Amino acid sequence: MPRNFKWLWVYEIGIADFDPALGMMTGIPPITPMMPGLGIVPPPIPPDMPVVKEIIHCKSCTLFPPNPNLPPPATRERPPGCKTVFVGGLPENGTEPIIVEVFEQCGEIIAIRKSKKNFCHIRFAEEYMVDKALYLSGYRIRLGSSTDKKDTGRLHVDFAQARDDLYEWECKQRMLAREERHRRRMEEERLRPPSPPPVVHYSDHECSIVAEKLKDDSKFSEAVQTLLTWIERGEVNRRSANNFYSMIQSANSHVRRLVNEKAAHEKDMEEAKEKFKQALSGILIQFEQIVAVYHSASKQKAWDHFTKAQRKNISVWCKQAEEIRNIHNDELMGIRREEEMEMSDDEIEETTETKETEESALVSQAEALKEENDSLRWQLDAYRNEVELLKQEQGKAHREDDPNKEQQLKLLQQALQGMQQHLLKVQEEYKRKEAELEKIKDDKLQVEKMLENLKEKESCASRLCASSQDSDYPLEKTLNSCPIKSEREALLVGIISTFLHVHPFGASIEYICSYLHRLDNKICTSDVECLMSRLQHTFKQEMTGVGASLEKRWKFCGFEGLKLT
Repeated sequence: MPRNFKWLWVYEIGIADFDPALGMMTGIPPITPMMPGLGIVPPPIPPDMPVVKEIIHCKSCTLFPPNPNLPPPATRERPPGCKTVFVGGLPENGTEPIIVEVFEQCGEIIAIRKSKKNFCHIRFAEEYMVDKALYLSGYRIRLGSSTDKKDTGRLHVDFAQARDDLYEWECKQRMLAREERHRRRMEEERLRPPSPPPVVHYSDHECSIVAEKLKDDSKFSEAVQTLLTWIERGEVNRRSANNFYSMIQSANSHVRRLVNEKAAHEKDMEEAKEKFKQALSGILIQFEQIVAVYHSASKQKAWDHFTKAQRKNISVWCKQAEEIRNIHNDELMGIRREEEMEMSDDEIEETTETKETEESALVSQAEALKEENDSLRWQLDAYRNEVELLKQEQGKAHREDDPNKEQQLKLLQQALQGMQQHLLKVQEEYKRKEAELEKIKDDKLQVEKMLENLKEKESCASRLCASSQDSDYPLEKTLNSCPIKSEREALLVGIISTFLHVHPFGASIEYICSYLHRLDNKICTSDVECLMSRLQHTFKQEMTGVGASLEKRWKFCGFEGLKLT
């Protein structure tokens, strides 16, 4: 190609409108390092360097650059994987060889579809070649040196949407997705934790190793899993039964170790519970002391010397301390109540187990006697049927003088009498066992009543002891002195009597105190319970419910107590 280029226009365009790779076309000045025919490769183009378009000379035509004052040619949105361009503005006399001569400088051309209306579609081998073809958009083409209108035109190059390009792009995307999935799968397999080792097959050597591991606490889990797998596989036979029995025996000895370990943990838990209870008791004592300080500060001789703001703060602090103290007290009482319930449940279970064993033994004896009685009765019926048959045969044959028949009849009668006597003895023994069973049931009811009475007495004694410890006076003085000591206690007795009068089935001490707290927050539960226990002819305490639902209820008995006093 001749290199006697003639300059027409020199102008600047932005770097965004130009791809440096377009400099590969023949006839473009040496502004890019990839231009063919250059012996020396210049350095890369800086971003702010202007790009110059000049005349492009071909064998059959000449391309003139567009006016630099005109705006850049408009293009449509680039389709994915575009390798095809639309070329419009071709001369009327332009042929397919001329088009190939102009655009083969951009890259390898795969196909050209030319239309009769001065446009065509060109498909390149690679996508970057389309950008080189777009560089020619706006150029004026002239065939040879002719100035005829049919030999000139202005090129317009734009992206074209082709199904082949879209199909190839989709295939490429699917291939990339497959590669990405393969890469991700390989990464997951690399990061996946290793699989557990397979369980080895049974052999005498492996059996000895597993037997040693079963005796080691740190390796017991692995060894027992191997033992389980062997048994499920069916490795047990006559030859290996003794080995498996010894391994199972080792597993059984591990049960005792586990029980001992559990007992040690339970002991630690009990010690921790005891420490927690002691700490909670100490905290509760300190709360009581703090509340006592607030109450002392609330008395008249100290209260008058505080300011209004100080009094308000003291009242708020006192209320908060009382609430926290009540919460801790309820928690401590709940722990003690749970311990008492656990102890009572153990005693009840022991007594019920012994009684159930005795009752089950008596019931089994009674059932055995019934079965024996029924069997004897059936035998007696069978003997009677045989005697009747013999009598019928004897009447039919009219052989009264036969000694064998008479002897058989006598033997049958004797056996019948013996069976009757044995049956009578069995019936008498059965009646005696039934009487003993009824007596045992009565004794059981009496013992249950005695247990309930003892529990009520123990609860009353514990409450009296607690109230006597909380009070400042000894127990003997409180019992011998007047049950009502002040007008406040008389008011409490009246309010409690009115409250219990409308609750004929009784109410728990917590329910009563919750009602009294609405009237006065300073009322203590232990004081109320001590006052009600002193008035035995006015209030009485009963146990309701069974087992875990056992509950203590106070009832008003003033109408009956009036007659007794």
